[in-house]
Amino acid sequence: MLILSCSSKLRLLEGTLRRRLPDTLLVYGSVMTINRGNLAAQEVLVDSWPEFKVVLTRTRREVASDDSDLYTNTYTMYYQDLGAYQALLASAGAVSWGQSFRILGLQDGVYEVSKDIAEAKGIKLEVLPHFTYFHSDPSSMPEIRLDPAMRLSSLDVSHADLLNETWSFGGNEKSRNYLASLIRHYPSICLLDAAGHPVSWIASYPFGAMGPGYTLPQHRRHGYMGMLNNLLSKRLHALGYPSYSYVAMDNYPMQRLQESQGFQRQPNLFYFIFHYPAPVASDNSDFYTNMYAEFYQALLGSEGMIS
Repeated sequence: MLILSCSSKLRLLEGTLRRRLPDTLLVYGSVMTINRGNLAAQEVLVDSWPEFKVVLTRTRREVASDDSDLYTNTYTMYYQDLGAYQALLASAGAVSWGQSFRILGLQDGVYEVSKDIAEAKGIKLEVLPHFTYFHSDPSSMPEIRLDPAMRLSSLDVSHADLLNETWSFGGNEKSRNYLASLIRHYPSICLLDAAGHPVSWIASYPFGAMGPGYTLPQHRRHGYMGMLNNLLSKRLHALGYPSYSYVAMDNYPMQRLQESQGFQRQPNLFYFIFHYPAPVASDNSDFYTNMYAEFYQALLGSEGMIS
C-alpha cells in the first residue's frame, strides 16, 4: 500500500483515470478535487506505482477523527483486479475498521469484498445500490429558459439547515456540517423566490457527482430540477469535471429526467456500502444499533430527489 502525496504523481494519476472514464468516475472526481486545493482533506492510496491495480481515496486521518461520522468517513474506490482490491482493503492501515464509514464504488465486486471482510470482523454492513447516470458532453445540452419569477443563484451556508431537513441522508448535526462544507467548497446552483428563499437546488460532492438536489413540494411540476440539472452539468463540465449523478432505483421521475437530457444509464450500479463497527461492550450496543437504525430508515425514506 502506498499513499500518493507527490503532486506530479497525482496529476499523472488524474490523466490515467480520465482515459478510463466512465468506469473511474468516483475516484477520478476525488482525485480532481485533491489536485484543485483538496478542500475535503482527502488522500489517495494505490497498491503499487506507477503501475497500479487499485485506487482508494479516503479522508485524512487527522480529519476523520469522529468514529461515528459516516459523512466525513468516506472512501471511494476503483480496481482492475478484484484480488488486489481485497488485499488492499484487508491490509493494515488502509481502512479504519473501528469507525462507522461508507465505501462508494461502481463495480459489483466492491460489495462482495466488504461483505467477506465484515463477516470476519463482526461488522454490521448495509448496501444501497443506485443507478449511475453520466453525460459525456453537457455542452451539447439545449439552452434553458429561466422562470422570470425566480432568480438563479448559488447556495449559501445559511441554507444548510434547509438542505439538512430535506436530504434523505440528513436530519442530524453531522449531516448538517457535511452539507455546509459542500455548499462552502463545491459548485452549487439554486432558484430563489421573490423573498430570496431557495425553492429548488443541486449541490455537488467531493467525488465530483451532482447532488444533493431537491425541489420544495409546492414548487414542483415547473421543470425547475431539469433547469438546474442542465445548468450544473454544464458548469461542472466547464471546470473539467465529469457530469454524473446517482439516482435511487425507485426514483422513476428523476431517471426519466436524466435520460431526457441525454444522460446515459451506466451498466454498473453505484454502491453505497455502510460499515458499522461491532460494539466493544454491552454499554455501547444500543448506541450502535440505534445509530444504524436511524440512519438506514432515513435512507429508506428518500423521496423523489437526487440523493
